[in-house]
Amino acid sequence: MKVKKVTKAVFPVAGLGTRFLPATKSIPKEIMTLVDRPLIQYAIDEARAAGIKEFIFVTSRGKSALEDYFDNAPELESELRRKGKLDTLEALKDTNMDSGAIAYVRQNRPMGLGHAVWCARRLIGDEPFAVLLPDDVIAAEKPCLQQMVEAYEQTGGNMVAAMEVAPEKASAYGVLDVSEDMGSIVRVKGMVEKPNAEDAPSNLAVIGRYILSPKVLNNLNKIKQGAGGEIQLTDAIAQETDSKEGVYGFRFRGQRYDCGSKAGFLQATVAFGLARPDLRDEFAAYLGDLMAQQRAAQ
Repeated sequence: MKVKKVTKAVFPVAGLGTRFLPATKSIPKEIMTLVDRPLIQYAIDEARAAGIKEFIFVTSRGKSALEDYFDNAPELESELRRKGKLDTLEALKDTNMDSGAIAYVRQNRPMGLGHAVWCARRLIGDEPFAVLLPDDVIAAEKPCLQQMVEAYEQTGGNMVAAMEVAPEKASAYGVLDVSEDMGSIVRVKGMVEKPNAEDAPSNLAVIGRYILSPKVLNNLNKIKQGAGGEIQLTDAIAQETDSKEGVYGFRFRGQRYDCGSKAGFLQATVAFGLARPDLRDEFAAYLGDLMAQQRAAQ
């Protein structure tokens, strides 16, 4: 199957990050660091690995730190070079984006994920595009979006990343109604947003990676605001389940961390810290001592 290459990605980063107040009073949540890189850097690196060339940020008031982060810092780079800190300088280069590679559009009102994606419609045009939610950080040998792009080359249409969840947790996710299970890829006949456990059509939950047809943007044009005044991306994707191109779920290989919650952020910090060769031994020894102290106190 010949499909158009996916070269554009949308990063919805307009949220206020209220679950991380007071830290997010002055900095965007996406700039909060997981070990020594901000959340947004993990998403950008994943997109680059998948062949993305154009990066579209849907922002809001107070997000200028995101723009500054991806700009060149000539004074800092000069100082690192002068001090011979070449490894640090090399790491800093990953944060620089070419002129014109990133575009920023504003979401003036918090009207949901669907509305955020719709705000980028003029920059997306008539091309397939990816959506990455920086809150979902995925540790994987091959980056999640790269896995999806390879699967998408077989299926075309629309694709969402999916993972198995415990039935009692289904109400926290969009859940897939599966018509055909082909292993890592499933064909989808419906999607239900945050169902009650007893009403969930499966335990395959959608997480924050998508490859979408521009037809989804047309669907978003027609969707009315739902509960809380939000426009759901899930609803626009679900309208494509009966189309010729269809909707597919992809069981990615990797571990997903919900860094939109404090517990998930802490879990990711521990996991990514232990995965770093330069930190592993000292950090593991500290955690071992800490657990031993807690057991002794009990």
